[in-house]
Order: sequence, then structure tokens, then C-alpha cells
Amino acid sequence: MNKRQINGYSVNPIGLGCMNLSHAYGHPPSNEAAINLLHEAIELGVEHFDTAALYGFGKNEALLGKAIKQHRDKIFLASKCGMAGVNGKRVIDGRPKTLRSTIESSLTRLNTEVLDLYYLHRMDKSVPIEESVGELSRLVTEGKIKAIGLSEVSAESIMRANSVHSIAAVQTEYSLWTRNPEIAVLETCKHIGAAFIAFSPLARGFLTDQVTSREALVERDIRRGMPRFNEPHFSKNKQLLSALKSIAQSTHLTLAQLCLAWVLHQGEHVHVIPGTQNSDHLADNVSAENIVLSAEQLTQLSALFSPSSVSGSRYPEATQAEIDTEEF
Repeated sequence: MNKRQINGYSVNPIGLGCMNLSHAYGHPPSNEAAINLLHEAIELGVEHFDTAALYGFGKNEALLGKAIKQHRDKIFLASKCGMAGVNGKRVIDGRPKTLRSTIESSLTRLNTEVLDLYYLHRMDKSVPIEESVGELSRLVTEGKIKAIGLSEVSAESIMRANSVHSIAAVQTEYSLWTRNPEIAVLETCKHIGAAFIAFSPLARGFLTDQVTSREALVERDIRRGMPRFNEPHFSKNKQLLSALKSIAQSTHLTLAQLCLAWVLHQGEHVHVIPGTQNSDHLADNVSAENIVLSAEQLTQLSALFSPSSVSGSRYPEATQAEIDTEEF
């Protein structure tokens, strides 16, 4: 597969989401194991690495900064602001002064003078998005960041932000079982020339049949609080995997390869950033970039995991209220 564009940079379309190396899924790996995995990713040709100030409350950025220090010229580095840990709790804050203080800390932790892409992690609904993006625009002018991105926003908010400064990328959850971007965001990104970055393209491990039950997840795993991973939704969603496995078997692909390839076929502006702690899974994910699916296979997959067939919302109510995406 040819490289794809983000803000004029050509990068391999399969990047690495780094969150689970420090945050959200229970027990993270040791720093040594995480750094080894990051180096393996670079050796496999991964160029796009995604982190955030929130992840591990800064620990993820520090980890990545240490791992890529000798490889910075090979890396397209993205981080996020506007959502961080305050006294151990997640706080959304899109005020300009907060975004400015966050970038200084992030640059220090990441051992870099400039970020290739800097996202507003969540739109602060108490602050006009124009004000938040206006401050990020000033950071571009000052040479601290090269491009601005948005995360978990609606098409309307994208256009409002883009009127202040060109938006280079929009990141949101997108996979066979989370199709909300198809309502408007995918097309809006294409219209304004922005890359679309799909996080959780393997549905947080669900589509690869890695999750057997909610009870099998460790206590600090965020999936335990997500409706789709709880009954009665989990059992209903599990029933969809049988047909998915049959398609994978018939195409001689792994579940991960099949699902990542489907996402990448949704547009030339689409990128994926699956996360993993496992070297074999990393190699499997990266190998998906050259897979070509037929129109018939794409249609079959899309129909199997239509919004009407997936049971449960992707976030609990409190988290859902924080995002700005369109909903089916």
C-alpha cells in the first residue's frame, strides 16, 4: 500500500497508538518491554506514533520520548492536549492558557522541539472551539507544533475549527463495530483535505476475539465500564464473531488483518493507529497495509457489523456526554 498524507507528510497508513503502554487497560508492561516494542515498531516501518498528555498522566509521553530520541527524524509524532490528569482525575480543559502550558510540558517529556501533529483531545464544551484552536494556531506560528488535529468531534465542530486554522487530522474511534464517522465526519475530512485517524480500529480487542468476558478483564481495565463489554450486550456482540471468523478463514487472513484492511479501504485519507503490547500482534497489524479486499468482501463485512446489529453504546453516559460526535 502506498503511503498516505497527513499535513503534507507521507507516512505509512498503519501507525501505533501508544496509550495502552501506560494507561487504561490494567497492568501496563515494564518500561523496558514497552521501549523494546516501540523499537520493534520502528524496525517494522511504523512511522506514525500517537500519544497524549493524559495517558499515564504524562508517563506515556515520557516513555515515548525516551524510546524515539535516537529515531526522531524517522518519526511522525502526534500528541494531544485539552484533557489531562488533575489530582488523579481526568479533566477536560480547553482554555488557551491550559493548552499553552500543556505543550511546554509535552515537548519536554517527548524530548523534541516540535510536534508534527497536536490534537485538541476533547472539545471543552464550556470554551468555544474557535478559542481553543486559535491558541493552537499561535503555537503553529511559534514553531512549537506543525499541524492541528481534533479528536471526537462532529462535522459541524470540524468546520468551525477549520475556519480559524486548517485542520490537518481528525481522530475518533472507527471500526467495523463503531461506524459513527460514516454519518458525516469521514466525508467532512475528505472535503477539507484532512486525514482521518481511526483509533481502536480493532474495537479494543473485541474484533480479534481477545476478550472472553467482562470478568476476564482486570479491575483497572476501562472496558469493564463500557456497555458493549457488559451483559446483555457482550453476548449479543459475540454472536457476530462467528461470521467474521468465517470470512477471515476464507480469505486466509487473521481477524486483525481483515478488520484493519476494511478500515483502510474506507478512503485514501484514512489511517489506523491500533495499539498493542504484543510483538506478534504488532507484526500482524503492520502486515495489513498491503491487503486488498474485493468490493463483495467489503460489502459483506459492512453488513455484518451494521450499526443496527451491534448491541450497546460505546461509552457509559458520563463519558458519552464529554464527546461531540454524531450518533446513530
